[in-house]
Amino acid sequence: MSNVNPNMAWVRHFVDYAGLIAFLIVLAVTRNPVTATWGLVAGAAAALLVGLVVEKRLASMPLVYGLLALFFGGLTLFFKDPRFIQVKLTVVYVGFAVFLFTGLFRGKNPLRALLGETLHLPAAAARTLTIRYGLFFAALAVLNELIRNTQTFHVWAYFKLATVIATVIFALAQAPLLLRYAEDPSAE
Repeated sequence: MSNVNPNMAWVRHFVDYAGLIAFLIVLAVTRNPVTATWGLVAGAAAALLVGLVVEKRLASMPLVYGLLALFFGGLTLFFKDPRFIQVKLTVVYVGFAVFLFTGLFRGKNPLRALLGETLHLPAAAARTLTIRYGLFFAALAVLNELIRNTQTFHVWAYFKLATVIATVIFALAQAPLLLRYAEDPSAE
C-alpha cells in the first residue's frame, strides 16, 4: 500500500466495505433480510466498478468476495431465502482457512499470495502467522454456523458486522510478531 495515493485511500475502503455497509443500512431501514440483500448486491457491484474505474484494476480479494456476494445474494433474491447470504460468510471463511492450510501443507507461503510483496517475513514467522489466520478463519466459520442456526437474522447481521471488527482486532494483535521481525529481519 506504500505506493497508494493517500488522497485515494477512500477507494480501497469503499471497495472493501461498500457491500457490507449497504447491506446493513438497507437492513436497518427495511428490517427485511431479502430486501437488504439488494443492498449487498448493489454495494458489491458498485465496489467492483469503482475499483475498476478509479484504480484501473480489480483487486483479487475484493473481486472474489464481490463475486461471492453477487452469487449468494442472487440466490437469496431468486429463492427469497436469506439463508443463502448467511452461508456465504461460512464459505468465505472456510475458503480462507483451507487456502492457508493447504498452502502450508504444500510448503508454500499463502499469505504472500494474498498480500503480495507487502509482507516480508522469515519462513518461520510467515508459518506462525498463517497458522494463526487459518485458525482464526476456521473459528469464524464455526461461529457463523452457530449464530445463523440459533439466532434471528438481525442478530446474525450484527454478528457479521462484529466479524469485521474482530478481524481488525485480530490483525492488530499480530503486531508484536510483525514488529519483532521488522526490527530484526534475521530473527527466527
